[in-house]
Amino acid sequence: MKSRRSLLFVLLTAAVIGGLPAKALHAQPVTGAKPPAYYISEFELTDPEGIRPYSAAVESTFAPFGGRYVVRGGKVASLEGEPTKRLIMIAFPSMEQAQAWYDSPRYRELMPIRHRSAKSRVFIMEGFAN
Repeated sequence: MKSRRSLLFVLLTAAVIGGLPAKALHAQPVTGAKPPAYYISEFELTDPEGIRPYSAAVESTFAPFGGRYVVRGGKVASLEGEPTKRLIMIAFPSMEQAQAWYDSPRYRELMPIRHRSAKSRVFIMEGFAN
């Protein structure tokens, strides 16, 4: 049940913060248009000092893949259920580019820092094609 609430929270956050117009929710995909993808991490920091090298370098690893922050922490107002500790959302032009970034050698070098300094659930989610 808790994971369903977390997923609902992430989906609602993506829709609101991503600025999707209401008509996009009902639009048919354009042939050949690739939908964007979102890297989403529910993040609980366990070592604030240890995460600093990761935080300082991570953006330089995803920018070459077309990634950009949509959400990076910030204030959370819980409407239903318990909110996540911290949410990170990075938009990519496609699932392929998001996966390529995640699998890239530069990001793989940083990943152990995140694993040591935080507990997280991480996934990539496809969005709507423009």
